[in-house]
Amino acid sequence: MRSQQDSAGGLRHLITLDGLTRDALTSILDRAESYRRLPGQPAYEGRELAGVTVANLFFEPSTRTRASFDLASRRLGAHVINLDQQGSSRVKGETMLDTIYTLEAMNIDVFVIRDSEPGMPEFLIDHVAPHVSVISAGEAHVSHPTQGLLDALTIRTHKRRFAGLKVAIVGDIKHSRVARSSAHALNVLGVSDLRVVAPEALLPAMDEFPGAQRFTRIEDGIAGADVVMMLRIQKERMVQSAALDDAAYFRDFGLDSRRLKLASPSALVMHPGPMNRGVEISSEVADGPRSVIREQVNNGVAVRMAVLAAIAVTLTRHRRPL
Repeated sequence: MRSQQDSAGGLRHLITLDGLTRDALTSILDRAESYRRLPGQPAYEGRELAGVTVANLFFEPSTRTRASFDLASRRLGAHVINLDQQGSSRVKGETMLDTIYTLEAMNIDVFVIRDSEPGMPEFLIDHVAPHVSVISAGEAHVSHPTQGLLDALTIRTHKRRFAGLKVAIVGDIKHSRVARSSAHALNVLGVSDLRVVAPEALLPAMDEFPGAQRFTRIEDGIAGADVVMMLRIQKERMVQSAALDDAAYFRDFGLDSRRLKLASPSALVMHPGPMNRGVEISSEVADGPRSVIREQVNNGVAVRMAVLAAIAVTLTRHRRPL
């Protein structure tokens, strides 16, 4: 795989958080802080991406990630096009690589890609032109780097630290790209007490999530936690999804106000969305005072602006002269 950074250390692509140092992650979070605007405040308007064209290629359904990449690009002054599976020639049998080559010929500078095929972002960064960047907006079950960053930003905003925190990631860990990227970011940033909590059938392989404690009872996993990150059951990635009973899952693993009392009194409740209320989380908790779920959405725009701005700086070193 071609490096995600160029020879000067600038961010060239972002398809995984693996290999990025604590300083690199912190730099993105710091930049994102400068872009954060609370709901009701005027949105940031900049020119960091002036003259840059961004193509959002979403071949899996998305609300939060797709809308936030679109807003992030436009708020930094980029030209933006959006394509999905039904709106592209992939439905006619065109390969992803031919789609990329076609759009490259139209002077696309940055491809933001969500795809269900593992390895697709890595494949593309090995084939795009030297002046083109690729950002993963979610790769199968493998990774979701900007989600990992926005989760870290949300925690840092409230806790102002990572060292010493107890973070529990609860739910369908096995099929979750969010869990993988968020856990990796938190490990690099200094969280030493990381817990993955799931029914046995939804736990990852033993060699995944190195250093994390594994729990098969939610009560044990969230005890004393400073952050409780709930995950959606991803039935679309399961072979026997029909066998899962939503009511039984909520009974055994759903986060309600009774279970939340087991966590730290100041615990944050997080969820990457979309939420299945009454399955992995109750409405009382999702909309309660400990919830920072809507803040995660807000931070998603800021983080994606930060990633795009960092890549734009690198792009200027690789563009062809007029």
